[in-house]
Parts: sequence; structure tokens; C-alpha cells
Amino acid sequence: MEAMADHSPFNDNREPTVPAIRKEQLPKIIGTQLPDAGNDPLIIAGKTFSSRLLVGTGKYKDFDETKAAIEASGAEIVTVAVRRVNIQQAGQPMLQDYLDPENITYLPNTAGCYTAKDAIRTLRLAREAGGWNLVKLEVLGDETTLYPDVIETINAAKVLIEDGFEVMAYTSDDPLVAKELERIGCCAIMPLGAPIGSGLGIQNRLNIELIAQQSNVPVLVDAGVGTASDAALAMELGCDAVLMNTAIAEAKHPIQMAEAMKHAIIAGRKAYLAGRMPKKNYGSASSPSTGNIAQK
Repeated sequence: MEAMADHSPFNDNREPTVPAIRKEQLPKIIGTQLPDAGNDPLIIAGKTFSSRLLVGTGKYKDFDETKAAIEASGAEIVTVAVRRVNIQQAGQPMLQDYLDPENITYLPNTAGCYTAKDAIRTLRLAREAGGWNLVKLEVLGDETTLYPDVIETINAAKVLIEDGFEVMAYTSDDPLVAKELERIGCCAIMPLGAPIGSGLGIQNRLNIELIAQQSNVPVLVDAGVGTASDAALAMELGCDAVLMNTAIAEAKHPIQMAEAMKHAIIAGRKAYLAGRMPKKNYGSASSPSTGNIAQK
């Protein structure tokens, strides 16, 4: 009987492996110099961005705070809940008055949608209002966990992609679902780190790592980030970017947290590209063992 291939995420010592570097990343890291933001861009649906941090526009006390937080974060893409944020009603404060769409990429999303039908309708309305083709698809399963309904998500993604949208899909941390979303044509996969707004941090590191390893499109941790170390960890696991909202908006000092997240993303990315040292089950002196004064 032919032996089955070993696809285990562990090495021979039963320790988790360091995430494999995808082929498209190799030219960026070969050599002695690590890439900076200028030559290590995030590319989504053919568009190039220098920041790997995406930020939501909800939950801030007002648009002034929203603007200040986005600027402090350095984010170039902001998500907009089409059902909740005013982007077209004249006579009322509009997000565009604070964040210029010429300088910031708006990413309409379907927050609050629980069926594929509602999500499709919402994004079609968003395209009519602002001409946006790059969108974030989010179809929730229930109001308690806010976990994604992956079946409805896949159904909606198929229709939207056929309709000419570039779909970034919010999904569970199931690698098989992620692979299917990529197969049908999603331009980015966005697995949750933990439930939306929970601030629990990444709960299933292995699955996020596996999704990052297997994907040929950008992988962004979306939901569950609570503080800067969570963002850095997502990047160290091999993710291409992180999307967050509550972690900044509900911090005691949102502007300061936005800046912290900016630096965490940069640090995590550099650590991933640098390649962490192997984990060991024993100590290893950092100084040489020969040439000691006391040595005879």
C-alpha cells in the first residue's frame, strides 16, 4: 500500500513549524537587507498599498476622532459599513468630509447582513452610490457570536464575483473554507482571530498559520484583535495584513492605540521576514563556551 504524504504542520520533534514563505515573497527577502514599506507593498486586487493595517470607521465618538485615528494608524484602506455610516445623505455629516476618497481607499462592507441576498443587495447599492468594486463581504450566522455563515458567504461571493466585484471575504478560521473562497475567485481571505469585537486575540494560531501557508491571495486577520501584541502575532504567523476597528475605537485613548497598532504591524511583518529562531526544549548559552578565564 502506498504511503500517504505527510502534511502535518509539525516537524519531526513534534514542534509547530515556522510558517512557510510563499513563492511570491522570495524576491523580497533574499539578501541581507529587509524590505521597507517602499519595496514590500501589500497588493490586493492589483492595487498597491504601503500600509498593512486596515481600519474600520465605526464606534468612534464622532467623525473628528475617526479621522484622527485613521491618520495616526497610517492606514490607506478603511472599511465602511454601508448600512450604518452616512456616505450619501446630503445635509448630514458625511464620512467623505473627513476622509477624502481620493487619498483613502474606501472598502464598503456588509456588516449587519445575515443572508447572501442582503449582502449582494447592499454591495450593489454601494457600487451605485460610490462606484466601488473592491468590497468586503461579511455574512453573519447569528447575533450572539457574530460568526460568519460560510455557506451564505460562499454563495454570495460567487454572485458578486460574476457581477464584477473584487471580493475580500470575511470567514471562519477553517483552512478548507478559505481554500474554497480562493478557488471561486475571492481576491483576499479574511479569517477571524476571535469573535467580532471580543478583543480576545487570535484563538487558533495553527489554523491562521495554515491558511497563510496555503493561500496564493492576501490573508488578513479580521476580528478579535484587542491590543498591539495581537496584531504583531498575526503578522508573525505569516498574514499579509490585519483589519481592526474595536481595538482602536474602544481603547481608552484611541489615537494612541492607533499609532501603537501601526508600529505593531510593522514589527510583526519585519519579524516574519527576518525568520524567528528555532524553538528548543533546552537552554543554549548565548556566549561562547571556549576561551573562558576559568577554563583550564
